[in-house]
Amino acid sequence: MQTLEYLGHGLSVAVQWHNLLFAFIGVLIGTAVGVLPGIGPMSGVALLIPVTASMTAGLGPEQAAISSIILLAGVYYGAMYGGSTTSILLNTPGESSSVVTTLDGYQMARQGRAGAALAIAAIGSFAAGLVSLIGLIFLAGPLSELAIKFGPAEYFSLMVLGLAAVSGLAGKSMTKALIMTVFGLLLASIGIDNVSGVARFTYDNPYLYSGLEFLTIAVGLFALGEVFKTILEKEQTDGTLAKITRVMPTKQDLKDSAAPIARGSLLGFFIGVLPGAGATMASFFSYIMEKKLSKNRDKFGQGAIEGVAAPESANNAAAGGAMIPLLTLGIPGSGTTAILMGALIMYNVQPGPLLFQDHPQVAWGLIASMFIGNIMLLILNMPLVKVFAKIIETPPKYLIPLIVAISVFGVYAVQYTTFDLLLLIGCGVAGYFLAKNDYPLAPLVLGLVLGPMIENNMRRALTISNGDFMIFLHKPISAVFIAAAVLWLVVPMLLRLRGKKVLVNEEG
Repeated sequence: MQTLEYLGHGLSVAVQWHNLLFAFIGVLIGTAVGVLPGIGPMSGVALLIPVTASMTAGLGPEQAAISSIILLAGVYYGAMYGGSTTSILLNTPGESSSVVTTLDGYQMARQGRAGAALAIAAIGSFAAGLVSLIGLIFLAGPLSELAIKFGPAEYFSLMVLGLAAVSGLAGKSMTKALIMTVFGLLLASIGIDNVSGVARFTYDNPYLYSGLEFLTIAVGLFALGEVFKTILEKEQTDGTLAKITRVMPTKQDLKDSAAPIARGSLLGFFIGVLPGAGATMASFFSYIMEKKLSKNRDKFGQGAIEGVAAPESANNAAAGGAMIPLLTLGIPGSGTTAILMGALIMYNVQPGPLLFQDHPQVAWGLIASMFIGNIMLLILNMPLVKVFAKIIETPPKYLIPLIVAISVFGVYAVQYTTFDLLLLIGCGVAGYFLAKNDYPLAPLVLGLVLGPMIENNMRRALTISNGDFMIFLHKPISAVFIAAAVLWLVVPMLLRLRGKKVLVNEEG
């Protein structure tokens, strides 16, 4: 009953007119971000952080945090909706979690059933959004109560597990992912040490005394990095855009899709809760599961509606599931949730077990707004799917100046220093070259966000144990987290050495 009471309070926050507007803008931009090939949810969320900071300038600190996170979360799950549009109409996935949708979605479009495929993707995404929200509502309270009992040793080990989970499955090379994690932790150590007062890696530059600004790094790496890639590699989308005729699915389509949507939603939610797994894995696993369960496996790859319903449900459910470790434990499980966490910290709201006690308006307001956002997405996607399809044809000559302008003006409006603008350009160039050479960016961002918290908790744990590092193994929960972190790194490595294929999280 207490949970429903909190949810009621959250709903009263989410239905305030300005929060409804922020949710609408978030899901609208999110759908557009998902539709545009190349711009993933990470770039979209990073790009909009400075914009939300400017939009909420007149609001109180907590109100500004609520409105901003409602908009940014809307971009995140809106992008999951939009990603299917290009997969189905153009055979080009808008983001990595929609790759598997191309297999059957594009075949359906070629058979003149693009409208049915898009409608089932929207209905499946809506159902999955509801399933993940119900899971979030009922798991958030017990998990945060459990996490309150954690000491600094348990927290340190849990964060190490978070880093290991993302590094173990991000990108094609684990070595490169680990290099990026360490690089992120090193960047997080720049600035004046809070305990000793010693300046670290500042080289007497006053701009570095407070450390590197997360916002500048995230916008540079993801948004400007993508701009440099588009300019230098002159990417062009090949293929013909399929025409949409009838949008509403038939009764048989709905009947065939019901069970895959239910299975995909549940599987996606539980995969999303696991740190490092992400929406890409959820969509792949749900597709494989449906194919194995099907009595007629040959139709997969030939335009089976189950091949669209299951992965699209799974990737949306995973996006909702990924919010659980972020909100209850303060551990982001993917690159996008790491950026969302950085945005919350910018507003002095610390995600984690105390979030539900210290900032219940933010936590429950966000959860309730996700329910409203999902309804908005269903209403937007069904009748306006033809309009969103037109966004695919937006030429880069209009898109690139827009992204550059939002990045530069957005960062300057928040930071007010030319140093950050130079850092922004530097990060953009670094982001392009790192991504080009398969160095995943998500572990870097995660290291940057978690670095100060890892350091603080390690210090506190070592103070309690008089400098004895064995405290991390003597505490049972901490030892379990450390063992899980080691397994998360060792198992994929052993599988690769034995020549087995390891599915990586492309979002990383």
